[in-house]
Amino acid sequence: MKISNQSGQVITKQKAIEYISEFKAQNPNAINSYYVGIDKLQALLGQNNCIGMRIYPGLNKQTSLINMVLVGVNQIGQDISDGIILEELITCPPACPDNNTLG
Repeated sequence: MKISNQSGQVITKQKAIEYISEFKAQNPNAINSYYVGIDKLQALLGQNNCIGMRIYPGLNKQTSLINMVLVGVNQIGQDISDGIILEELITCPPACPDNNTLG
């Protein structure tokens, strides 16, 4: 599968609910979601030659907490590892939306 600025697939709300519900059913103790602010996301995506981002799972050995590591990706599919890299995303729980329609 080739990486481009069009990679990814738009899905319906119903499909998102199905995917999220199935994940939660099979992983009841897992983090429900991760939040990143728009300013940080725009800074990551606004880097020179950035056409998208890659999301890596990460584990903090000191706290044993799982989190996501976000890094920009350039036109040839390489991580922009000398640029902005995001982590310490806000997790749900505890910071969950009040009226979560996705699950």
